[in-house]
Amino acid sequence: MARKQARRRKQPKVRKFKMPTIRLRPLFTPVLALLLIAGTYELSARLLDREIGALELSGPFQRVSALQIEEAISGELEAGFLGADLGHIRNLVRALPWIDEAAVARRWPNRIAITVSEQVPAAIWGDSGLLNVRGELFVESARHIPAELPRLSGPKNRSADVAKRYLSVREQLIPIGLDVRSVRLDDRGAWDMTLTNGVEVRLGRRNVDERTNLFIGIVADLITGRAGEIEHVDMRYSNGFTVGWKNDEKSPVSEPDSTQQEMLALRDDR
Repeated sequence: MARKQARRRKQPKVRKFKMPTIRLRPLFTPVLALLLIAGTYELSARLLDREIGALELSGPFQRVSALQIEEAISGELEAGFLGADLGHIRNLVRALPWIDEAAVARRWPNRIAITVSEQVPAAIWGDSGLLNVRGELFVESARHIPAELPRLSGPKNRSADVAKRYLSVREQLIPIGLDVRSVRLDDRGAWDMTLTNGVEVRLGRRNVDERTNLFIGIVADLITGRAGEIEHVDMRYSNGFTVGWKNDEKSPVSEPDSTQQEMLALRDDR
């Protein structure tokens, strides 16, 4: 009987309630993406509104001043640090006279850097134009003409051809003590040049390369020691050339295949 009373009473059953599981990872990714987009937009908007704090200008500034560059691009700078069109700024700078090339870049947090190189005049074109080292006409009417530059002339669309011939001839004459003062191409296509010693070389319209090579290979050496007596050299013959002396004499210097009379008659252009 005592055992029955000591027997433990059964404990009442406790009901357990399970909370529903919420998966946060699928929700976290789109929320984070939205926050990033919103933050990027806000940052971009602030950067676009940010004014350009400074211009960094570097270059020789011998022919073009920093003030000229600032004035040329002032309208574009109003777009702000990120809003400024760097390509357009570069084109504006390159359009300035005497500017050869320009590089434009952003420098964080609020600076625009511009580096320029200026044109190097290599020759005078016509009366007052200037050609660069590539034979390009970059100034049509210069105020100050360097007297030491050679003079080249011809049709406007042939400036590169004239410059190319000048550079080629000069490169071959300098080793033998001669140099070129001017090269001319007329509207008919006839070439002539003047050396720094005053001797005029007439090349004409036909076979100009062959005549130039003949002059450089043979005639140039012949006239080096007598330049003071020579007015011009006429290369406009099929098989020879003549020398015009300052005392008004004209004598054939080379007649490989003909007599003097035949050679004078064979001049094929003027």
